[in-house]
Order: sequence, then structure tokens, then C-alpha cells
Amino acid sequence: MAFVNSRCALKDIPSLLSSGDRDFLIRRNGNQVQIQDLAGKIICLYFSDSLDGPCSRFTPVLCEVYEALSPGGDFEVIIVPSDKTEESFNKFLSTVPWLTIPSSDETTVKRLKDMFGVKTIPHITILDQMGNVLTRQGLSLIRDYGADAYPFTAERIDSLTQEEEVAKENQSLIPMLVSKSRDYLVPVSELVGKTIGLYFSVHGHRVSQEFTLKLIDYHARLQETVDDFEIVLVPLDNQEEDFRQGFKTIPWPAVPFGDKTCKRLSNYFEIRTLPTLTIIGRDGKTLNQNVAELIEEHGIEAYPFTTGKLLELGAVTKARMAAETLESVLTLSEHDFVINRTGSKIPISQLAGKNILLYFSAHWCPPCRAFLPKLTEAYNDIKNKDDTFEIIFISRDHDQASFDDYFSTMPWLAFPFGDPRHPFLLKKYRISGIPSAVVINPNGQTVTKEARALLTIYGAAAYPFTEDHLKPLDEELEGKAKSWPEKLRHEIHGQHELVRTRRYAFMCGECREAGFRWSFRCKPCNFDLHPSCCLKMDEEASENGGTRNDPKQGWTCEGDTCRKAPSSS
Repeated sequence: MAFVNSRCALKDIPSLLSSGDRDFLIRRNGNQVQIQDLAGKIICLYFSDSLDGPCSRFTPVLCEVYEALSPGGDFEVIIVPSDKTEESFNKFLSTVPWLTIPSSDETTVKRLKDMFGVKTIPHITILDQMGNVLTRQGLSLIRDYGADAYPFTAERIDSLTQEEEVAKENQSLIPMLVSKSRDYLVPVSELVGKTIGLYFSVHGHRVSQEFTLKLIDYHARLQETVDDFEIVLVPLDNQEEDFRQGFKTIPWPAVPFGDKTCKRLSNYFEIRTLPTLTIIGRDGKTLNQNVAELIEEHGIEAYPFTTGKLLELGAVTKARMAAETLESVLTLSEHDFVINRTGSKIPISQLAGKNILLYFSAHWCPPCRAFLPKLTEAYNDIKNKDDTFEIIFISRDHDQASFDDYFSTMPWLAFPFGDPRHPFLLKKYRISGIPSAVVINPNGQTVTKEARALLTIYGAAAYPFTEDHLKPLDEELEGKAKSWPEKLRHEIHGQHELVRTRRYAFMCGECREAGFRWSFRCKPCNFDLHPSCCLKMDEEASENGGTRNDPKQGWTCEGDTCRKAPSSS
């Protein structure tokens, strides 16, 4: 099944960027630059809003890439602004060296957004010298590879991907930690032959700060008994001062702040949650992707993180969970109730015998608002068949008014706003992003922490979320997936074939909704499409279950999950 990449058949650059009598772009000093002077250059169209959090965090990355590539004379960045006020835009423009379409030219801005299918910001589309699309995934390419992605052709990205695959096959410690400009943390050679914990963290991130204190104690206790274990901090802080504040409190070495190795390692290990402690064995190979939870739960007993040790700890965890009860999980001191929408208190004891879904969400979170209709539909369908099912909303809202407004749209129960059980449950279930949904059975034992994905894929049919119930559903989905083409082309991503790929989670590049289990994927560009979007299925026939609701809100969160900003407390 193939599609003609009609969106790539563009006009020449002047026709693309001009409007009416305007045949120029402007720089921060107010100087006009004739669009025709861009002939022969690779153009990076940067769709951005200076007040948007993800945009403001990405802008310094793009500045660094521009600084590296602009001396060649054939690369230019052009801002396609989304700022609501001219004042905010002009302030932003004064800080960057790029060209821009005037913020007042709303017609051209809208035309470009429609032409390139821009639904979220920041977004980067890169054009070649003739105005043809090289990639619409410029954001991820620049974020992952920086200036090394130049000239952003399919051949270059394929080459980088192959280099990564070779590096993973031949993984060793020294190439991992040494950059071209330095060979020190302590001398990296002194770490060879040891078990190394790469600690990915942000000092201003509350959960990271809490775990760092535990890790300091863990490190000290472990050093008393073994001499071949060391931790290396890989800082992901946005500000150097934050890094310095955190670094002075820890006893282990760090990759220098701002070193390209930090970003390279973050991409290499596909870091999605903070904190992450990745264990590298004595042979330089990855032993465990993230042992933060193991250390939280088992402390010193988690070492040396081998497969045998993990099996041993798993048995301990299973035995402890078997001893839990619904009331032990959901009560804390005198807080032994939930509320309904009228504010009436319902004792936890009245939930005896029910399967409970704990829904961690917030009104400020766009992915949460997008998921809510799907969850509401599933809730009503399940309740109509089995009244032993209930949902408890656990709010991550910032104030009572937001909580009240959001909870008023839900047909289920909730913990009160600011309830002290919130942090206990967040920690217990390792909730690092929202929306999240955890299911516990009538005995208080965890059934699944992946209820959001299961409801997205199967809807109400996922209930009661047990392995035995889900197995035939998974097998049916596997069978249907085999009927889809292995590879295809789609107009929204014409430069590469998309490959049918099993995925844990992804963001669809067309409808901008979360997807799980299966996608059509371009690995070099880190680009995914729902099978329903790719195959133009009716939503009822969608095999990945991705919803198509438009939340009609600006997406300020990154990907399909909202997380606390690193600077939040």
C-alpha cells in the first residue's frame, strides 16, 4: 500500500515564504533579508512559541546546532511564530540569531502549519535547497544527533542509525564516557572493570532529589563491603547552577554539565523517566536498564543486580504484596474514606469486594483530558456489566478550584484534594507521569500498572485486566497485526518506508494521540503512526485502539505523558 508524498511537491522557497507584497524575512536587529537570498540553502522551519515550556527548553539546543552549521553558509533557521503577543515574540527574537516570518503575517503562518501538518509545537520541518521536504521530524533528529544530523538526508540518518547499532553491539565503557574534548570524570580508565551505575538525574526534580539522598546512603553502605562499584552522574539539568548545587552534595564523579555525552547517553539508553540508574557490568555491557525501583524497595540487598538476584527479589516482593489488603493500601490513619462529586464521604470499607482502578490525572494535563472520554466510556460499559468495579481519582492538580472543576466531569469517586495518601500512592506505584492508571483487586494486590495502555488498546474489553483474561485478546491482536502490510509509505512521512513494529508506547505523528502495542514506524526518524491512521481504518476497526478525540487544547506536555517540570518542587 503506497501513498504519493504530495506534501513534498512544494513551490520554490520564495513562493513558500512570501506573502502579498512581502518578499523578505527579518532578523533581530530589524534588518530585512530578501527571501531570494536563501537560494541554495537548507532551510530549517522552526514552529515555536517563546512562552511555551518545551519550546523554551529546545531553543538553546537549536542555537547550538545553528552556531555549528551556519559558518558553512548553506544552513538557515526560520522561525514560524505562534506567539500570542508581539511583545513576547520581539523579546524572544532579540535573543536568537535566526530569521523570522513577521509575527503579524498570520496568513503565512497558518498556511505553513497546514502545509506541513503542524499540530504541536515545537516542530521542525527541514527543506532542501529546492524547497522539497527532507524531514518533518527535524525536532527529534536535532535533539538526538545535533549538528551530526546535517545535511538531514535519509542517507545521513541511516548512517547514524547504523553507527548506533554497531556501538550497541560493541558496547564498552571508555567509548561510552569519553568525549573528543576530554577523557576525565575521574580518568575513565580507572572505572574499567568495575560495575558502574549511570545516574540520570535533574537536581531540581523532586523525585530525583528524594532518590539522590537514598542513593548517597546506599553508595556509602555498599562501599563498605565492595570495592568494584561506582556511580557516575549524568546530569540532565537545564541550568548549570542547578547542576552545581546538586553536584556538591554527592560523593561520586559526574559527566561535566553541558557535555554532549549527557545527551548522547540519554538517547542511547532511551531515558524516559527520572531518576534512572542504569547498571553497566564489569564487561562494559548493560546489566540492567534501571534499578532505581529495586534500590527503593530492597536497598542494599539489590546488589549486584544480576538475573539471579532479580528473581530472588521478585519472590520477596510477591510475598509482601500477597499480604496486602484493600484497606491497608487505601487508608492512612484517619483518612479512611473517598468522596463522590457531591462531597459526601464513602468509607473505604464499603469498597470491599471491588476491583479498583486508581486514576492519577490532572486538569492542566492535555493528555489527561484527551484520555478522560475513553476512560469514561470504558467505566460506564464495565459498570453496566459488573458493579464490583470502581475508579478512584487521585488528583495532581495545583489548587482546589481546578480539582473541583475536573472532578465534576467524572462519574466515579476521588480522594479529596491534597489528601496525604497522594504521595504514598505515587511512591508505592512509582508514578512518574500522568495520566496513569493502576488496577488493584479486592484484596488490595496490584493487578496491573498498565491499565491506561490496556484501555487504549482494548477499551472495556480489557476488564478485569488479569493475565488470563488478556491473553486471548493479545493473541487476537497479534493475529490481526499479521494481516497488515509489513512495510508501507504514507504521505505524511514520504522520505522513508514505515515498518510494522511492536511498540510499548508512542505518539502518533498524524493525530498526535498516544498509541500502544503496534505502530508503523520509521526508526531512523523516530516517527510512528497508528495503524488506524496509516491504513485509513474506521475508528471502530482500529487495531491499536488509539483514540482520535481532539482535546482542542494547546499541547504543552512532551509526548503522550505530562511530567512535572524539572524545576518543580
